[in-house]
Amino acid sequence: MADYERVLLVKPKIFVYRIPPLGTGGHKAGEWSLDNPAWTGRMRLISIGNKVEIRLEDGDSGDLYAKCPIETHPGQALESVSDSSRYFVIRLQNDNGQVAFVGCGFQERSDAFDLNVALQDHFRYLNRSEELEKQDASAGPSLDLAFKEGQTISINIGKKDGSGPARPRPVQSSNNGFVPLLPPPPSSGSVIRSTRPAGSITPTAPTPAKNDLSGNLLDF
Repeated sequence: MADYERVLLVKPKIFVYRIPPLGTGGHKAGEWSLDNPAWTGRMRLISIGNKVEIRLEDGDSGDLYAKCPIETHPGQALESVSDSSRYFVIRLQNDNGQVAFVGCGFQERSDAFDLNVALQDHFRYLNRSEELEKQDASAGPSLDLAFKEGQTISINIGKKDGSGPARPRPVQSSNNGFVPLLPPPPSSGSVIRSTRPAGSITPTAPTPAKNDLSGNLLDF
């Protein structure tokens, strides 16, 4: 994917000054002609992939006046002055590689503070991204567990070596391993025994008379 531009910060008014050669005490905004800026316009902070740059543009037309690529922050591309928090020195660079140092400043201290915070957040994000990439590279390639086209798997439910889970065994009776069967129901010609309770009187049938060998009835 091609890198795209992302706007990190916009300030509608910024002042650009010509600055004298750097002295022993560092840059001082009090040595500039603050009442007579060399240029006034709009500032935009733009990120392009891992790069970031300050663009000075015309406030009305948006035409580019100059740009300041920034590799690190803090760094030589943007330096603070020793006598003010609203002014700083930036290093302008054109497409041919030519550079020039100019002074810049805002009307409000909060605008300079916002610029510093936006740059710090950008480079903190880059450092964090590099750390994550190093961790991913040291972890090695990830395993591809997805099924390939036409690939199948087979599953064995039972194992022949007996290492699988034990199955419940059937219950056996004590009668040589056979479960006793229930007796069949009585047939229609079977005698149904009385189930009278104990102590009841059961009527008896009269005893028939016996015959002797001569055919006479014998009484007992």
